[in-house]
Amino acid sequence: METQTILIKNTTIIANEIKKGSVLIEDDKIIDITADKGNNGADEIINGEGQVLIPGLVNTHTHLSMNLMRGLADDLPLDVWLNDHIWPVEAHLEGKHCYAGALLAALEMIKSGTTTCNDMYFHMDDVARAIDESGLRGLITHCMLDAGDEEKRNQEIKETEHIIKKHHDTAQGRIKVAISSHSPYTCSEELLRWTRKKADETGLKIHIHVSETEKEVVDSLNDKKKRPFEYLEDIKFLGPDVIAAHSVWLSGAEIALIKENNVKISHNPLSNMKLASGISPVSDLLANDVCVSLGTDGVASNNNLDLFQEMKMSSLLQKVRKLDPTLLPADKVLEMATINGANTLGMEKEIGTIEVGKKADLVLVDMNAPHLTPYRNPISHLVYSAEGADVNTVICNGEILMRNREVLTLDEMEVMNIAQSAAEDLISRS
Repeated sequence: METQTILIKNTTIIANEIKKGSVLIEDDKIIDITADKGNNGADEIINGEGQVLIPGLVNTHTHLSMNLMRGLADDLPLDVWLNDHIWPVEAHLEGKHCYAGALLAALEMIKSGTTTCNDMYFHMDDVARAIDESGLRGLITHCMLDAGDEEKRNQEIKETEHIIKKHHDTAQGRIKVAISSHSPYTCSEELLRWTRKKADETGLKIHIHVSETEKEVVDSLNDKKKRPFEYLEDIKFLGPDVIAAHSVWLSGAEIALIKENNVKISHNPLSNMKLASGISPVSDLLANDVCVSLGTDGVASNNNLDLFQEMKMSSLLQKVRKLDPTLLPADKVLEMATINGANTLGMEKEIGTIEVGKKADLVLVDMNAPHLTPYRNPISHLVYSAEGADVNTVICNGEILMRNREVLTLDEMEVMNIAQSAAEDLISRS
């Protein structure tokens, strides 16, 4: 196969230091970072003048196909939102719906600079197909929940084993598979223990919701006499391969357990705010050297997949939580959205920073906009001022997915039409 090269020149590179220069890509990897502004005989030349080059953003907690449920049940508490609105709709989901929703989500992520996602949902054969077609990188999991029903548990295990066998390390290595138990309150101890055992056997990551709401913690104390993380520790579930989404209501003892077990936390500030779930003690977690990354959650509770919004909000929430404007500065937030996300997904050797030898997952953000003027501090601008719509060009695994705001791997209008029809069909069945 013939080698393909891409040169991104005359750009501001956000790496270990901020510098003006060029990045040369060969096939799927970065092979050179230089101040040279020449063309180097590359097959593709991208002029990054007036733009900043950042690692592709990493969304560590998504439910991609829930893009079909945007605006479906706003302004409700989590238990009402789930029990009375979301789960009744999800009961009618088919593969075609999940494919359409995941395609729409992939389009939205490309247009807002996300190149890698960690998705937990249903009909993952169809989600994997959408991710593959989009050119994005994804860690996917079938969301298992059994509510103590043995027959349901066996079905969930069978589906997870199918997804692992069929999709792990596919799409030129862009698609990996993890194992997902939905949460301690929807999964039996038997299913949680199976998840832990399977992860140990396969070396795959575990993706789970933990301590999203105060009610979840109160119910856990009433039912199990332990807080959620304490219960998970008691059944030997926790470990460095666990990705715990939300983790809003944490005690000091639980933070110590998270640190001791090197559990990774996916912080979802906008979803937590919209559902009034609370504010995760992110600054306390980071002070204890816990790896915290950023996720959007599903669009039904956000209502978009724009990680630029999550970056700004995560910083501001910590400042107001402790009344300390020095907490969670812009550079640390950008790390949460890039290298911390890569570390959370076990991909830190491949993505998350701009370095020679790493995968070419790169995003150019156009700084020529009124809300980004005067151009002064690029990291500050990225975190506090930029929007997903400022993303100009997106590259994943060395493939240009979007150039000058034009998505190249998907037909934008066709995807939106497919998603609109699928959403109408899904709601009509509910």
